[in-house]
Amino acid sequence: MKKSVYVPAILCSALIAMGCSESNKPEQPQAPAQTQNELTKPVVYQVFTRLFGNTNTSNTPWGTKEQNGVGKFADFNDAALKGIKELGTTHVWYTGVLHHALVGDYTDYGISQDDPDVVKGRAGSPYAVKDYYDVNPDLAVNVTQRMDEFSALVERTHNHGMKVIIDIVPNHVARNYQSLGKPKGVKDFGAQDDTTKAYDKNNNFYYVPGQSFQVPTSPEYKVLGGNEHPLADGFFDETPAKWTGNGARAAKPDINDWYETVKVNYGVKPDGSYDFAQLPSEYKNKDYRAHYAFWQDKELPNSWYKFRDIALFWLDKGVDGFRYDMAEMVPVEFWSFLNSSIKMQKSDAFLLAEVYNPLMYRAYIHQGKMDYLYDKVGFYDTLKAIMQGKQAANTIFAAQSQVTDIEAHMLHFLENHDEQRIASPDFAGNAAWGKPAMVVSNLMSRAPTLLYFGQDVGEDGSENAGFGTATRTSIFDYIGVPAHQSWMNNGKFDGANLTKEQVALRDYYKAIMSLNSLPAVVGGEMTELNVTGSERVVGFMRKLGQQTLYVLSNFSEQPQTITVNLSKVQLAALSEQTQLHDLLEQHSTEITSGSQGATFTLTLDAFSSAVLTNKANNE
Repeated sequence: MKKSVYVPAILCSALIAMGCSESNKPEQPQAPAQTQNELTKPVVYQVFTRLFGNTNTSNTPWGTKEQNGVGKFADFNDAALKGIKELGTTHVWYTGVLHHALVGDYTDYGISQDDPDVVKGRAGSPYAVKDYYDVNPDLAVNVTQRMDEFSALVERTHNHGMKVIIDIVPNHVARNYQSLGKPKGVKDFGAQDDTTKAYDKNNNFYYVPGQSFQVPTSPEYKVLGGNEHPLADGFFDETPAKWTGNGARAAKPDINDWYETVKVNYGVKPDGSYDFAQLPSEYKNKDYRAHYAFWQDKELPNSWYKFRDIALFWLDKGVDGFRYDMAEMVPVEFWSFLNSSIKMQKSDAFLLAEVYNPLMYRAYIHQGKMDYLYDKVGFYDTLKAIMQGKQAANTIFAAQSQVTDIEAHMLHFLENHDEQRIASPDFAGNAAWGKPAMVVSNLMSRAPTLLYFGQDVGEDGSENAGFGTATRTSIFDYIGVPAHQSWMNNGKFDGANLTKEQVALRDYYKAIMSLNSLPAVVGGEMTELNVTGSERVVGFMRKLGQQTLYVLSNFSEQPQTITVNLSKVQLAALSEQTQLHDLLEQHSTEITSGSQGATFTLTLDAFSSAVLTNKANNE
């Protein structure tokens, strides 16, 4: 498959001396909007907002916020944001901002109490949104001023040169959806539904007429871990029952279903056919303006307009983009409508989608007008297998080759709220495994990178918070995050309580991310290096203009000595200088030329990497 050429316009002007010209402009696909004006790759730093600033170390399973503590918007002070920025962050993804269902009592503020029978955990899932026009009251110092406190956080983040991303969850909402913050004239989801019908184009939900919802049960699960609560009675009043968020249609969903949520109807009939206009195939080659124009004269399901209005509301609040939860469960046509509407208001909005089906990647990028998708099934899964010693290091190239034409749109990550922590025993058991993986993940392609809070200091996710199991930092309960708390140092965010190993790990992450301004990293072509001597070492070359980087990473707990064999084409990328210098660690080596090409030899310590260039001044 022909490789796409991805060179942001500003990069050409910055690299004229390196041979970049108008003839080298990208043919396809269209470059993600966010990188058009920046000489760097996007770096998304994901924070779980309620956990980030929590200094409480009690960590009682199923503990209340009074027992275990809860972080606030205000905890993101200048020191915290400076520390986030040090990792090369361009966008902060504040997870859990929107008002979602939770067990705490805010009835004094006019907020209805949520039933723990349909809340996962005590703090609640951030993906069971209760009010799309409000923020989580847990996150405010002054609950009545919670929206102002969020606006102040947005302003502080912008003042530190970073942009703000929040979640939108179009596939489902909380079972007890009730918006207090909605603007005048806005109706709640389901308020105008004809509940006598299982399906209607303009119903926001699907129904099970004639049946009432039943709370799922399991011998292995007790609501709130068995702790008492006046509403924990195995009953939730919902008649008729609604379909559950993952599409389960029974009045009594299974305990493993997303029973705390209800599925939103986008005009997809129960038989799977569509009740809206189809997007012509040629629109995959058209920009967002053409997509926007296409939808203007169409009669669309009510839910489409509801989510458009929600997105535009948050743009007006200063939000710079969105991360879309389970985007593949919502039709591509809806995304064309929503994202083109967003781009018409904010052309540089950052749009990231959770899509796991590789067969759908290109449709969601080209027809759905997404900027970025998760590269999980393929790149992340392969890299994880390499870290666990299940696959040779060079198998990463086969995974990468599957998305070569869309690589600039595929977000790389090693951790996020859905994945196991690297340091957890079920993953790698040692945060040092993240060092070579982070080098490969961040430098292998034009893909943007996501970092999860605590990743850079080796958080292991071992706390038993309550709902769910350890190895992933809990998103359902109030909990402290110990390694992150050591860096936080009671709000000073100076890392004073970190161990020497943790300080070194964070410094290493900062060093990796500092390479993102190198032209070859931002826009260079990647080719595999011929590495002999160890199957635990992977090597590749990134080249743009006269800048060439040779990246080598050791996925072994032992030192590895390898030889790199350069082809004549790869050798031609070099100037007359043959000494290679390391931009990341302390390696150096000399290239030896021969009749068939050239070689160089290198010894890499355990978990060590080299980012070699032939000029010490990075030219």
